[in-house]
Amino acid sequence: MIKLIVSDIDGTLLQDGGNELNPELFEVILKLRSQGMQYAAASGRQWVSIERLFDPIKEKIFYLSDNGAYVGLCGRNLYLNTIDPQIIRQMARDIRREGLIPLISGPDVVYLEKQDCSVYDWLVNGYQFQVEMVEDLLAVEEPFIKISAYRPADIDPATKGLREKYKDRLKITISGDMWMDCMAQGVNKGAAVKLLQDSLGISPEETMVFGDQMNDIEMMNQAYYSFAVGNARPEVKAAARFQTDVNVRDGVLKILRLFVEK
Repeated sequence: MIKLIVSDIDGTLLQDGGNELNPELFEVILKLRSQGMQYAAASGRQWVSIERLFDPIKEKIFYLSDNGAYVGLCGRNLYLNTIDPQIIRQMARDIRREGLIPLISGPDVVYLEKQDCSVYDWLVNGYQFQVEMVEDLLAVEEPFIKISAYRPADIDPATKGLREKYKDRLKITISGDMWMDCMAQGVNKGAAVKLLQDSLGISPEETMVFGDQMNDIEMMNQAYYSFAVGNARPEVKAAARFQTDVNVRDGVLKILRLFVEK
């Protein structure tokens, strides 16, 4: 029996940066909960963004935000994995030198320098992030759980040197075509799923996951029922046991409906 369902958001439930889920998804999740199944949203987004997306049922789901660095429920942090501030500041400098835009995430706020205000509206109105504009990222003092690099396109080749330089100090993943996300070593969506499984007494054989990007692969390895959406990267399709329809045709919802009907 399936006891835990975990889904990525951008590229899996939504187009990247979207902010409105199919309302039927909320109804289906509630029905699945009544059948004994838990639901978790796993994303590179911050928890505030996830909670706003799932507002009608926000008290009924878990969120594995910032690629697993933050695990929460009902606005309450259950698990937090922070990064050494010295590494954060060094990486921020290097991201800037590469001509990319750095963003630093605390548990509740994403920090962005004022000179990069072109990204602000998209983060707030698209992703619905909680963002604070600052004069200097290096002066921010708070526990940090993630640092990201943004580029409008082709982030993968543009960050090859950074990934090589920091590969032994940070967990680095490419999240779509525009984002490189960096967390503490050992942090990823799969580790967050395992934490939730262990806490709830749920096995991988009782878990179903959905994803589309490289930062979803560890999650695929933590569940027997691993699904890549039809628009997923080839590497994700290779890692998943099953495949469903593309995100814009509600591929995840099509599978979940089958379990409600059962």
